[in-house]
Amino acid sequence: MYTFSSKLKTFSFILMVLGILGIGYGFLTAPKNIEEVQKILDAQSHGHGGHEAGNHEAAHETHEVPKVARAEKPHDDHAVVTTTHVSDVTHDTIAIDTAQLATETAEHHETAAPVHKSEVVDAHAEHEKHLHHVLHQLQNKPWAALYVACIFIMLISLGVLAFYAIQQVAQAGWSPVLFRVMQGITAYLPVGSVIFFILLVLIGLHVGNNHLFVWMGEGVSDPASPNYDKLIAGKSGYLNVPFWLIRAAIFLIGWNLYRHFSRKNCLAQDEASDNSFYKKNFKMSAGFLVFFIVTESIMSWDWIMSIDPHWFSTLFGWYVFASFFVSGITTIALVTLYLKSKGHLEFVNTSHIHDLAKFMFGISVFWTYLWFSQFMLIWYSNIPEEVTYFITRIENYNLPFFGMVVMNFVFPILILINTDFKRLTWIIVMAGVVILLGHYVDFFNMIMPAAVGDQWFIGIPEIGSLIFFVGLFLFVVFSALTKSPLLAKRNPFIEESKHFHY
Repeated sequence: MYTFSSKLKTFSFILMVLGILGIGYGFLTAPKNIEEVQKILDAQSHGHGGHEAGNHEAAHETHEVPKVARAEKPHDDHAVVTTTHVSDVTHDTIAIDTAQLATETAEHHETAAPVHKSEVVDAHAEHEKHLHHVLHQLQNKPWAALYVACIFIMLISLGVLAFYAIQQVAQAGWSPVLFRVMQGITAYLPVGSVIFFILLVLIGLHVGNNHLFVWMGEGVSDPASPNYDKLIAGKSGYLNVPFWLIRAAIFLIGWNLYRHFSRKNCLAQDEASDNSFYKKNFKMSAGFLVFFIVTESIMSWDWIMSIDPHWFSTLFGWYVFASFFVSGITTIALVTLYLKSKGHLEFVNTSHIHDLAKFMFGISVFWTYLWFSQFMLIWYSNIPEEVTYFITRIENYNLPFFGMVVMNFVFPILILINTDFKRLTWIIVMAGVVILLGHYVDFFNMIMPAAVGDQWFIGIPEIGSLIFFVGLFLFVVFSALTKSPLLAKRNPFIEESKHFHY
């Protein structure tokens, strides 16, 4: 039996505490009104705020606002009032003394281009609208950071559950010695599901002024509302909060029911005199995979793609699956290597590790195929409503967008293509850490642009959210591993698995 070490338990608690502090910092420092947003933009325009400053300024410069400037004719005492457009707008520019402007215009009507008060009012209104938009983005930032980390870590356990079900249905002879490791990792799924569903409810109720999903905005489906969006209104029969939450509940409950009963049958098989419980698991796993492949696709539309409801891709369900599936397999490899380093899993040999590394390599290539297929077809067709998805990410998320391709494809290919390297512990650990971080960045790229625009920055809220869920994951998984033997001793293929060599 495995014993949860006090050092690892302490480490997991430290991560959770630091994570909670980081999450709290993100919510406390989020601006509450447009005055605070203006202060942030003003501070950043003076060179403060680092990378985020550049992002704020870039967004600010996209809104041109009329500015009144004075110019003098040569050899003429009369001032000429002209209207130009500039991008570096300040409140001082907008707050023009309109009365004085009207007087000057009347005095110099023969030589001046008139500036109407309505232009100033429109400029002010446009600037106010922009500030409100930035306010929503900055208020979304801690919510989005929490959302990305929560869904990513939960889907890792779901990826392991899918891999476990595939092994059951395939009647694989190499993997039964790893079944209890897989079951330990999937123990996080019930915990992660509860937290995630609560988060979905909070988002649906707009708690904390979050506007993470634009289709939940007020009036977007009402033709009489200034916020009316014809495209979103056309999807309102599907994209509405009650139905969205009902679907989420069905998915999460279904996945967890399979996880619960498959583990129960596996434990019962250890004490059984025949293979009846194994056969039940076989049938149950086959049914689960049908349920999974449908619900996984819909889940990816509901929880990720609908954050940007004006864009869609028919490959998206597969793409999301490949991302969390390879992350789940990588996690199996890392947990297995950790347990072996502590003297457990004596029947797991280098051939088992080699096979896990092959899956890490193969699914990384599969993910790259899906990524390139989606990117190439959309980019080549150059349809405006489709290609804007990638333009936004290339222009505003250049480093994480191309960085995750290197982390998720180039690095695994170069490291894991060698057969001998697939048997080396330090190589697997190094490649595994890079793959997991790379796919976290992948989820970051999928969610953040629609949620926070160009106001992104991997800072305290993002790091805090990630380490909190990593700490919780470690605590739940390694606690679950202590509750049953690490070997499924009555599995029909257990002897074959013990003596597996490749």
